Formats: sequence, structure tokens, C-alpha cells
Amino acid sequence: MPPLKLTDATPAETVPTVDARSSRRADLVILVGLVGAVVALYFLSPATQPADALMVALSVTLIALAHGARFDLPLGWTAPVQLALVPTIFLLPPWLVPVAMATGIVASRVPDVVRGSMSLERLLASPGNAWFTVGPAVVYALAGAPGPAEAGVALLVAMLAAQVGTDLAVSLLWERLTTRTKVIEHLEQASMVYAVDVALAPVGLLAAFAIGDSPWYLALMIPLFGVLAVFAAERRTRLEQLTELNGAYRGTALVLAEVVDADDAYTGKHTRDVVALSVAVADELGLDDRRRRNVEFGALLHDVGKVAIPNEILNKPGPLDAGEWQVMRTHTIEGQRMLDSVGGFMREVGAIVRGSHERWDGAGYPDGLAGAAIPFEARVICCCDAYNAMTTTRPYRDAMSAGAGAAELVRCAGTQFDAAVVKALLAVVGVPADADERPLAA
Repeated sequence: MPPLKLTDATPAETVPTVDARSSRRADLVILVGLVGAVVALYFLSPATQPADALMVALSVTLIALAHGARFDLPLGWTAPVQLALVPTIFLLPPWLVPVAMATGIVASRVPDVVRGSMSLERLLASPGNAWFTVGPAVVYALAGAPGPAEAGVALLVAMLAAQVGTDLAVSLLWERLTTRTKVIEHLEQASMVYAVDVALAPVGLLAAFAIGDSPWYLALMIPLFGVLAVFAAERRTRLEQLTELNGAYRGTALVLAEVVDADDAYTGKHTRDVVALSVAVADELGLDDRRRRNVEFGALLHDVGKVAIPNEILNKPGPLDAGEWQVMRTHTIEGQRMLDSVGGFMREVGAIVRGSHERWDGAGYPDGLAGAAIPFEARVICCCDAYNAMTTTRPYRDAMSAGAGAAELVRCAGTQFDAAVVKALLAVVGVPADADERPLAA
């Protein structure tokens, strides 16, 4: 099933923005196409396989219960519908398979409409999500609708491939009409959903073998779907709590940053600029979500320890003497102490803040770490922090030009800074080093 189509069932932060008009048009195209596919399947289905109202009711019930056990994923959601779909394919005439799936999907979402978590308009559009059943139903009809015991491995694999292929094609069509997501991005988002379907297909086939003795044996799956629904609800609750906790951490970080901003206007603006640059460099380097988050929070809070530094040192108009520098260098230790007291993943961010003034050659502070011993996120922040500091006016000196700042990064790559980070930063800012400076080594 399309992992990102039902936007109201997907975490808001993972769903591309879709305007209502495009969504309605795409839903209508998908729904009308499904009706046409069902009509074509009706004429393609073997006449020897009549419809049985009780079997239709059983299939719809299993599908609704399976679809109701929805598990949230990082980029969408999935449900164990495959456990109900495979028996349904062997139980009903091919043309009725999409109809049963559409009916089951609607039935499973009615409680969401009653609770107000899903609009009636989305409910009416949800039958379009049954498109993924058309592919295997067509393959099954063309094979003459054999029983599960007669269906060979080749047929079963062909049906599964047709399911994934149909779903992928229809999902890409919907996104082409709305968000225009790139194919590779869609595949990355949908890969886990398809993996779950492939993994559950053999289990669904085992259930289908019971049809030969009595189709009603399939009702024994109902308690399983109930258990899965409980687990899914528990996972959803925990994810909601995690989202709230992450929001609390972000709020805490923003409050601390505001405290720094209020105490020192330059540091506040500098921090915001370093955050934006650091996140862009993290993206350029292809960091995963966790490390990207650490870069963002570390950059936001890399100067938070300066609230413990006396203002006469922090805002001194001239260079600091040796004693004042010794006091200033305690701000990373103080920042880590503050973040350790917050707890949670802020302890991890605290270690990054502590390492944000270490140098690649080991001549930094406070611990004299060198090379790979410095947290990678801290290396990113250190480089972005230095570039921003060089290219902005400080109380004791004027700003360098962007080109001069880039040249200084190149000169210090491999000594003060990680050369790979320097290369990524220069790619982000798009500023070449001054011509009289040596080029950045690969």
C-alpha cells in the first residue's frame, strides 16, 4: 500500500506538503482508475469461481482488522494486511479482491473519522489505496485461479512482484500529481513497507492452505490481529511520547540559546548563523538523522557555557590576556555541565559542545583531543564556528572577506580543522579561497 498517501496517518514532519486541490485531483484519478480496473478484472475472472457473500464478509473482516493494526514507521506506516490479502486472493474471484480490500480499508478507518483524527473526505478517498491488490489479482486470473496447493512458486513470486510493481506505479503517479517526489526518494521511503509485505507473504500463504479444509479456519487469525493492534497502539503511544520529549529538549535548547542571546547580542546572532551553516554542512556530508540532530543541537548550544563567563571578559573590546583566555576556555566545560544536568540525549550533545574547540592536531582545548578522537559533530561545528567568526565583525577586529575566510580554512585544513569538513563547508558556501592561497587538498 502507498506508504505516504494517507497523510493524516503519517507523522506530520515526514510528509511532503500537498495542497488540497492537487490531492483531491490525484485521489479522484486513482479512484476512477481503480473502478476501471475492477470492471476489467470482472471480465477477466474465470466464470467457474462464483462470489460467496459469507466469504466476502470473512475477507473484509480480516482485512479491516489487519489494516487497523497500523505500525508507524520513520517515513510513514504499514500494516500486516498481507496476512489477510494472500488468503483473500485464493478465497474470492479476482475482481472481488480489490473490492474487498477497499471495503476493509474504509471499515478500518471509520473509527478514526468518529474520533475526529481523519476527515470524511479522506475516508472517501481511502479506497484508492486498494490499488496494490490489482496486480496480483490480474496475475492470479490469468493463471486460471488455481487453489493455494496448486499454485507453484513461480506464480506466487509473480503475484508478489505484481503487487509491489502496481503499488509503486500508482504511488508514483499520485506523487507526480501532488508532491512530485523523486523516484529514488520514494523508493527510500517505501522500502521498509515493501520489505514487510514480502516477509509476511509466506505467512499469509500458510493461512491460505487452510481454505482447502474449511475457509472458516481463517477466522482463527482474528485474535492475532487483535494482539498486533495492541502492540501497534502501544508503539504509537511511545512514539508520541518520544515526540513530546524531543519537543521538550528542543524547547530547553532554545531557552538556553535565548539566555545566551540576551546576555551577549553578538553571541546570539553568531549562534544562529553557525546553526544554519553547520546543518547545511551536515547535509553536504550525508550525516544520518541522529548525527544531524547532534550537529544542530551542538551548534545551537556550543556557546551556552559563556553565560558563566564574566561580561568584562566576554565583551572586552581588545584581545584577551593569558588569564582571561584561561577563564574563557572554561566555557565548553561549563556548557557540558549544564547539558549533562538536562539529561537524555543532551548528554551526548554536551560531549560535542565540550569538543567544539578541539583541534585536529591536538592543540585545542579543553582536553587536547586530536584527529578522530574528536567527535565528528564537534569537528563540523568547530569549522563552521571559525568560518563565521572570521567573516563577522568582533568587538576587537573587523570581519574578513568571505574569500579570505575560505583561504584561512584551506590553510588550516589538516592542522586546526578536519580537511573533509573544510571541503564540505566550502562546497556549501560556494566561496573559493583567495587565488594566492594553495587549493584545498582532496
